[in-house]
Parts: sequence; C-alpha cells; structure tokens
Amino acid sequence: MHDPHFKQYGKQFQEKIFQGLLTDRSWATQMIEIMSPTFFELKYLQFLTQRYFDYYQKYKDFPTLSLLVTIIRDDLKEGKDIVLRDQIVEFLQRIRVNPDMGDVQYVKDKTLDFCKKQAMKEALEKAVEMIATDNLDSVMDLMKNALSAGTPAAIGHDFFEDTEARFIRTRRLTCPTGLPQIDAQDVLNGGLGRGELGVVIAPTGVGKSHFLVQMGAEALRVGKNVVHYTFELSETAVGLRYDSNLCGIPSSDVIDRKEEVIEFYKNNSLGRLIIKEYPTGTPSVQTLRNHIEKLLLKSFVPSVIIIDYADIMKSSRKFDSLRHELKLVYEELRNLSMDLNVPIWTASQANREASNSEVVGLENMSEAYGKAMVADVVLSISRKPNEKATGAGRIFVAKNRAGRDGMLYPMRIDTSMSKFELMDTNEMSVDDVVKADGSSMKKLLKEKWEEINGK
Repeated sequence: MHDPHFKQYGKQFQEKIFQGLLTDRSWATQMIEIMSPTFFELKYLQFLTQRYFDYYQKYKDFPTLSLLVTIIRDDLKEGKDIVLRDQIVEFLQRIRVNPDMGDVQYVKDKTLDFCKKQAMKEALEKAVEMIATDNLDSVMDLMKNALSAGTPAAIGHDFFEDTEARFIRTRRLTCPTGLPQIDAQDVLNGGLGRGELGVVIAPTGVGKSHFLVQMGAEALRVGKNVVHYTFELSETAVGLRYDSNLCGIPSSDVIDRKEEVIEFYKNNSLGRLIIKEYPTGTPSVQTLRNHIEKLLLKSFVPSVIIIDYADIMKSSRKFDSLRHELKLVYEELRNLSMDLNVPIWTASQANREASNSEVVGLENMSEAYGKAMVADVVLSISRKPNEKATGAGRIFVAKNRAGRDGMLYPMRIDTSMSKFELMDTNEMSVDDVVKADGSSMKKLLKEKWEEINGK
C-alpha cells in the first residue's frame, strides 16, 4: 500500500491545512492524534508540521507563529538544505502578508475526513493481522479506538460523576461599564466578562462610537489595558475623545488645554491604551489577531478590546448574502474573545425603523439578526432627533447571558465628552415608554432628571 498524503488536494489546499493548525488550536489538538506530518506531499509543510506537533508533545501547547519561526530558524541554522530553508521562509512570509485563508471550514472538514479514513484503514490492516494470529480480543478495542480518533478529547460534564464541579464558587472576572445599574449584581454582575462579546446597537448618529470610548475609558480608570480598533475615525481623533472623557474636558477644548491634559495623566494612574486604525471594510478578525500577536511580543497584554465597529469588517468567507457574512464576523469575534480570554465590545448599526423608535430591540439589528444570537450582551441606545439637543436618551438591556435583561433606563448623553450617565436607579416601563407620545415622553424624562437632581 502506498503512503497516504494530501497530494490529491493540491499545494494551496495543503498550505491552508497548516494555516488552519496555526489559527485554530482546538482543531489542531483534535488533529494531532490522527494527522501525520508525512500526509503532506510538500517537504516544507512536513517539516513545519513536525516541529509544530513536537512542541505540543513537549509543552502541551502550540507555539505562536513568531515562536515557530524562531524554532525553525534555530533548526535550520546549521543545515545544508538551502532549498528547504528558502521554501519555509517564503511560505511563512506569505502567511504574514496574507493571513486570510478563505474556505477554512471546508478545508478543515475535508482534512478531518481524510485523516479519519486513514486511521480506519490502518486499523483494518492491523485487525487482519490480529485475526490471522488468533488475537481476537484486541480487535474490538482497536476498531473502537479508530472510530473515536479525531474527536474532541473532552466528553463533557458527567452530571452525577462531576457533581462537585458545579458547586465550586468561581469568580467571574469582568471589565466594568461604569454604569452602576448595568454593572449591578443581578444584571452584568460587575461588567462584561472574559471571553464574552458585548454589542451596543443604535441608529446612525446616536452615539455608538462615543459609547465604545466610554467603555474603554472606564477600563483605563480601573487599570486595565485597552486595545481600541477604529475603522472610520483616525487614531488621533479617537485619542482626543479619550482625552475628553478621561479629563472631563469638552472635545472642542482639549487641544487648547493641552497642559491640563498632560498634568492630569501625570497625577492619575491609568491602564495602557493602544489605538489602531484600519481602513473601512479591509480588516478581518485574522487581521486583528495578527496585530494582537505583535502587541504580545512587545509585552502588551490586552485586558479588553474595543472594535468600532464589527459591521464594517471583512468576513473571512464570501457568501451570496451579506447577513451570512456579518454573522460569521460576529462568530469569529466571539471566538477571538474566548481564545484571548478577554471581553470584546463592538457596535452594530440599527435599521431604518429604529431611528423613530422609543426603544431599540434585537429586531432592529441591521442586516443580520444572527448577530444577536452570537453576542453575550446586547445593549441598545435610542433617542429621537429632537432629543439630541437636550442629551436625553434611553438604554435598553436587550440581551444578557449573565443575568437579567429587558430593563430600560433613562440616560443623559454628552457627546462632547463621550459620556453616558443613567438618570435613575430604577428602570422605566418599556410599555409606558412605547405608548407615550412625544410630549409625555419629554415630561417623563424631565421628571426623572429633576428627581435625580433633587429639584
């Protein structure tokens, strides 16, 4: 029998297999027990995969791309195979320049199917030898092991055997929003948790970007490291909004009060902030992964990631329908949050109907309701055009996996300093707000505002 390999799929497919191993460690863990580096027809992929798997066998974790480059460089330093070295260097450079794989799920499915079939073929050959030598007792175990090869190692939570695990009090590590009612124990229980995706939805011009700045600024105040990605505003424009929020200076005055801003940072201890700009529609989730990996190499470990905003990111796979691409972007963002074990805040555009709605709900998420299914927390901001002058608005907890949802709070929005303040400790009745006409809505908000200020 000839040696099995991926030759039938071609060079590009084989390179995508290795990229899949690099970018999806869960899948790589699944594949390591059934994939042999010799399955690759291309020698440089055999070499890379062998080193990648060897590292896992020794350290029970996979190396990053940067660390793998270092390992390969050391291995080939004294070698005489110049062609192999050049092939590896050229391939790794292409991965860095063009990290978007495309068709990744198809490649993974085909590869897993191929490797499972090879495991079964090998088991059948050994089974024939065992039968010939009357070693029948081991045949059944051999076939069972072959059938289970390539499946995720964890079988799940055994309800009765693992009873104690359910009663261990684990601390949910969170990043606060700075809005006390939202951070309350029965709502977000401290804020957005690690590995969670939070989404704020609002119509155009209501203040999504300002809200994301507030989330980042609050994280800085409690000493956390923030990475803020912007796809519409420049890095310096976003930086000025942070200056305004943190220092309490209107954005129009920040430049003229430069010394005051500098003095504030000297006298106050904050986390670190990295603001990174990408052109609209060009970055994918893999682009962000690559940037974060560079930050990690420079000893910058993010505590929270702000993305302004996911709806204008590039999907790793093309679909006929935009809603499918958007849903995939959100799925990949949530995977990124879980892989890095950090909370991620982003924003989503509300549809046209939401601009005249008293309350923006999940049904108002533009293009893809599937985005709401992926998110752990969805907050919506609503305010009509005639409310902008007064700064009045409402925030609605539309979805919450951590606790209660369905609460609506009156809110004051100050876009001059990217600040949001809830006006009352008690939520409003959604039914009353929806039924209220314009004058009664203004009256209700005025009463709440006067009540909180003791007038």
